[in-house]
Amino acid sequence: MIRKGFSVVLASLLFGLLPAFAQDDIPPAPIVNDEGGAVSITGDVIYTNPLFTDGVGQPLVILEDQAGFVDRNEYFLMPVESQTLGQITSDFYNSPFSYSLTLPIEPRGSLRDVDDDGEKDTGVQIFAVAYWANTFGDPYLEVRDLYGGGWSTAYASTLVSSDADTPREIIGGKYLVYAPDDQQGFPSGFGPDELLFTGDEPIVRLPEGYTVVDMDTDPFTFDRSAHPVIDLLEPDVAAVDDFSGMSFTDAFDAMLDKMRREYAFTEYKGIDWDTLGAKYRPLFEEAEADNSELEYERALHDFLWSIPDGHVAGPIIPEDIQAEFGGGLGLALRQLDDGRVIVVYVGENTPASAAGIEVGAEIQMVNDQSVDDYLDTIIPPLAPISSPHNRRQEQLTWSMRFPLNQTISVQYQNPDSSKPSTVDLTTTIEWDSLGAGTQTPFLTGLETPVEYELLDNGYAYVKIYSFNDNSLLTVQLWERLMSELNTNAVPGLIIDMRQNGGGSGFLADQMAAYFFNEPLELGNTAYYDEKRDEFVTDERGIDRFYLPAPELRYQGPIAVLISPDCYSACEFFTYDMTLQDRAAIVGEYPTGGLGGSIQDFYMPGGQRIRFTVGRALDADGNIHIEGKGVAPTIDVPVTEETVLSSGDPVLDAAVDYLNAR
Repeated sequence: MIRKGFSVVLASLLFGLLPAFAQDDIPPAPIVNDEGGAVSITGDVIYTNPLFTDGVGQPLVILEDQAGFVDRNEYFLMPVESQTLGQITSDFYNSPFSYSLTLPIEPRGSLRDVDDDGEKDTGVQIFAVAYWANTFGDPYLEVRDLYGGGWSTAYASTLVSSDADTPREIIGGKYLVYAPDDQQGFPSGFGPDELLFTGDEPIVRLPEGYTVVDMDTDPFTFDRSAHPVIDLLEPDVAAVDDFSGMSFTDAFDAMLDKMRREYAFTEYKGIDWDTLGAKYRPLFEEAEADNSELEYERALHDFLWSIPDGHVAGPIIPEDIQAEFGGGLGLALRQLDDGRVIVVYVGENTPASAAGIEVGAEIQMVNDQSVDDYLDTIIPPLAPISSPHNRRQEQLTWSMRFPLNQTISVQYQNPDSSKPSTVDLTTTIEWDSLGAGTQTPFLTGLETPVEYELLDNGYAYVKIYSFNDNSLLTVQLWERLMSELNTNAVPGLIIDMRQNGGGSGFLADQMAAYFFNEPLELGNTAYYDEKRDEFVTDERGIDRFYLPAPELRYQGPIAVLISPDCYSACEFFTYDMTLQDRAAIVGEYPTGGLGGSIQDFYMPGGQRIRFTVGRALDADGNIHIEGKGVAPTIDVPVTEETVLSSGDPVLDAAVDYLNAR
């Protein structure tokens, strides 16, 4: 009878008919603060990165199902039913912000057997507490909100490796683990390979219910507090570098070292950091010796402006702009395709109008230099510039700005004159000509991120002003437009990107996805890896479309309007629309040529510096935007007729394209 009973028990174990009594051989987890397990969680989220809140419309703190990490499935989508939403309990826009999260009595996460005892056990539900931002659909996170799936690598209760040899491995922090009974095992340490859930870890048995597992201790600490505090962590790779407490010279050295290693386009642009250091360090030394913050800001400005990259940003010094560009003549210029530079604006009651210079006049010389040579000398004051065509447009914008009360010699020829005239003009206070010289009108600040209308010709016209506004609002407006286009069978769409300064490249890609029926791979981004001392791409970092519902995809013909003021994420959207010849790209010039990802850091004097750390690549691994932009497929000529037109020749060309479809 004993032998028969043993056989029955053994068979039951083998076929899963009875609990695996072998679990009793696993030692119980040593418990601290045994209050029966967590009922609610509170904590803080500290962020130093100034870009953290950009574009966030609906910030969330949730329980994040970690089955993807256990399985090493980087495209795991946490089930909606597993997503327990918390409450943000302080001002999200001021770091740190706090949260609270009330736990369900029985969560609905994914069960994973992680004790590696050779038996098939029920397993446990493993959660990180994580910050996310919701953009698409309902308040729960879907594939697009999750960037394709996986698990959090920043601003979660876990710490994740940034080492290229062990990417995204959990290396510390805290888990919240739910055991459905007291027979489930869980690691009590990382094991010899220093990784988690690889089969070599020591195992302990968890009590039923919730347990907080602290992986920053050896062995792990198992906490059964009723109301544990779990802060979300900003990893070193996301935290902003802060050199503000250093001397001017030491901060320059730190900045130069950082850029030397991490700047994305050193070889591509032929930047010699040693030469730049030798040229500009003495300026910082002088500012430090004189204890002059203004000299320091000027040195910082001049150093940064020597880097030909429109994403680089630093101090704007108003008094220097006023001194160098505070006077005007009442003129604005454009350069035509044939090389001539003509007047497109003459202000009333200005030195130019008093001298008789007319709209359409050709400017031939300025201060005894040919106009081309003169334009080449201008350094636009507001930012470095990535592309030659954008530099020329900015030089034209600022070309008729000079110090106040300065006499300027201008040689010009009016449209109806048979010979040129030369006049000496004295600059005065006037700013209207600066706005008139910009090809793209200034924004008022009252624009919503997406604005649209139905034109008299039956085509829809939409302006996307930014990919950095409230992302939730942006997508809601976008999806409303898509629905209206399809409901009303609108025969064509014009997308005006000429005033879009960029923002989230991911949002730009996913808004372009509404015009496609395939989840195309778009490219990747290379970042500096300190261990390898080189720029590397990550297979998990491939950019791709995540398609919206079919009823929200628009299939009609499209024209995209561009200008050199279409920057960064705007350019990624424009590039996406060239795939499969999905749209005509209409413009007089290519886009601005800013093709990378940015990072900020702090310098003395409260200066926040921005530079490019990510090298954007197309699907074939080529640099495709930086320094060149996206070129028009319909090139609108820059002639006297177009630049002096009272209409919009770029829009007209787009309408002509749609009419011909």
